[in-house]
Amino acid sequence: MENLLDGIEDILLMGPGPSCVHDKVYEALGKKSIGHLDPYFIRIMDAIKADLRTLLNTENTLTIPMSGTGSSGMEACFVNLVEKDDPVLVLINGVFGMRMQDVAQRLGATVDTLEFEWGTPVVVDAVKTKIAQKHYKIVAVVHAETSTGVKNPVAEIGALLKGSDTIYLVDAVTSLGGMEIDMDAWGIDAIYSGTQKCLSCPPGLAPLSFSNKAVAALENRKTKVPNWYLDLSLIMKYWKGATRAYHHTAPINMHYGLYQALQLILEEGPDNVYRRHLHFHHELVKGLEALGLSMLVAPASRLPMLNSVRVPEGVDEAAVRSTLLREYKIEIGAGLGPLAGKIWRIGLMGHTARQENVTRLLTALKANLF
Repeated sequence: MENLLDGIEDILLMGPGPSCVHDKVYEALGKKSIGHLDPYFIRIMDAIKADLRTLLNTENTLTIPMSGTGSSGMEACFVNLVEKDDPVLVLINGVFGMRMQDVAQRLGATVDTLEFEWGTPVVVDAVKTKIAQKHYKIVAVVHAETSTGVKNPVAEIGALLKGSDTIYLVDAVTSLGGMEIDMDAWGIDAIYSGTQKCLSCPPGLAPLSFSNKAVAALENRKTKVPNWYLDLSLIMKYWKGATRAYHHTAPINMHYGLYQALQLILEEGPDNVYRRHLHFHHELVKGLEALGLSMLVAPASRLPMLNSVRVPEGVDEAAVRSTLLREYKIEIGAGLGPLAGKIWRIGLMGHTARQENVTRLLTALKANLF
């Protein structure tokens, strides 16, 4: 009988995620499974919480990885914080801001949006004007918009909300582990991420953190959290305290992988990791421009870990991606929404952000475009 696993190739992952995984993380994933209430596993859980707090620069007690991909983190934030008719403002300049809007609307919130051209950042003055006109329970924004390669001014938006009772909700799926996040200093009340981007762990967990303000909003809800699986008031009982209450069977080996991935970042030093991402981003951009290619996003707003490159006139972008994958074993991403067919999205996330990978991609592009 054919075993399809035998046909899996070693692909250089340079798309919008997942990223390349360090061998030590693969080794961790292969460790023997133990019970999700085993005292030794609880020690690993506690270490993950502490490491996530370090990486997020937060003192928040409720800092845990949710079971599920980054989208489960997004759903968890909204489902725990939103009740029917709550006023929510979503700042949109790409696909993932649109997803926030969709989820909030499904929960019955009264959702307003501020929309900006894809490929450009959120304009802080526009946000300032909008929040002066109406009180919002939640203001939500994507830190690193993966669909465009834009870095949004998360710290500056947080400064606008300082001292208010508005909950500031941030998507950090692509930014965590690849660029600085200072959750407490920036006034972020709820944040979520995913393991498969700059943390360089396979998809399957969604780091999440709630401030005391966000926890209070959860505890003071008028109605039950409508999603049992993502109900943090229940999940918290599994993640803290001397006696852990069973909620669901956690993905044991995924936690091993996340633990090891966080250890690798902390051993290298977060600031060194961020500098590495930025350095190889500059190397990539320099090489792309030498090939005559141009970037979608202005330099000041570019993400180091997700690079949007304009497809030259007359080039079949899908054919280039197919050739890279088939002949060079390199994966890059396509554009989404209004940018479909117009850009390639090249990831330099986590373990992928290495000189040899930049060189390999540039060599392959040169051979196929010129």
